[in-house]
Amino acid sequence: MTKVMVMMSGGVDSSVAAAILRDEGHDVTGVTLKLWGGESDSGCCSVSDVEDARRVAAQLDIPHYVFNFSDGFDDHVVAPYVRAYARGETPNPCVECNRTMKFGRVLERAEQLGFDKIATGHHARIVATAEGPALARGLDPAKDQSYVLYMLGARQLQHTLLPVGELTKADVRDRARALGLRTADKRESMDVCFITKNGRETFLGARIPRRPGTIVDSSGDVVGQHDGVDAFTIGQRRKVGVAVGERRYVVDIETSAARVTVGTRDELLRDRVRLVDAAFARTPPPDLYVQTRAHGAPVAAKFDGE
Repeated sequence: MTKVMVMMSGGVDSSVAAAILRDEGHDVTGVTLKLWGGESDSGCCSVSDVEDARRVAAQLDIPHYVFNFSDGFDDHVVAPYVRAYARGETPNPCVECNRTMKFGRVLERAEQLGFDKIATGHHARIVATAEGPALARGLDPAKDQSYVLYMLGARQLQHTLLPVGELTKADVRDRARALGLRTADKRESMDVCFITKNGRETFLGARIPRRPGTIVDSSGDVVGQHDGVDAFTIGQRRKVGVAVGERRYVVDIETSAARVTVGTRDELLRDRVRLVDAAFARTPPPDLYVQTRAHGAPVAAKFDGE
């Protein structure tokens, strides 16, 4: 019998993941992570989500524990998030949380406690290849979450189960309803767990010194002012703070000059991008597909390895 530690966030996906593993005959224990010690109204750090996870575990008749890993969350997740925005970048804190917390400290704790595997409710799959296990997209393209797990190496993949990766979101909710789970129709959380709704600018403003600057068009003409570059992201159209009669997007952010450039949609287009922190479970092929948004359409590309 395989001993499996399931990370239960209080959502429907991880609830069904735990149920599937229990029904398959595994020795399942649920754990919920307490990561953020500050104000939160979304994600797995809210009090209501911890309570939902606990009550689902009780419904499934499996043990449930809460791990408090807030001591490392600020250093490994929150601080890099803030630094990235200060550099004019747009980070994804879920990637760092998965890297350092869920598939870092939780995996380490699970091994110390004698568990064989860890599991989550991510919509992604692990497939066998000639070069070992590799990460693959979830069956439901609209809910695929493989992009936030891209950094997992062979060791993590060998010790991980992703039970809902073969299901659509509708399938997951149907199973939850059939089991009578309280999370069956729970609304999904799309927000960063340590930032309250619509509170990103306030959160960053308290951590990044304010440096007002200019908003310019592609010709360099000043078309507006801003209070700090951390309020912007490349590709942003709404809340840019300028009105020039036609749609304008953020096309460049110069942190050293505190300057934000806006332009047309065509000025956003690029035929070459630089990858950083790339991770390959297998030898990268010269031809591949890329996408610029979590659920955007994949397009053909070439990897030159430079």
